[in-house]
Amino acid sequence: MTDLTLVEVDASGLQCPMPLLLAKRALNGMDAGQRLRVIATDQGSVRDFEVFSEQSSHRLISTEERDGTYIHILEKG
Repeated sequence: MTDLTLVEVDASGLQCPMPLLLAKRALNGMDAGQRLRVIATDQGSVRDFEVFSEQSSHRLISTEERDGTYIHILEKG
């Protein structure tokens, strides 16, 4: 994976549902197979992205928490 295939959305400081809405907007402009990194501070984003990936063609690659910041990596389906 190169930096050209990784798109990043910084949703720090935003509450539900904004991190997910920003991610959906970014995914709409991406090609299948590209990866999206979402940075969020809303703890609810963990569950939001799990459910979203189950209900969509997009795959949740990983979710990591670092000092109250959640980093979600999704792959566009």
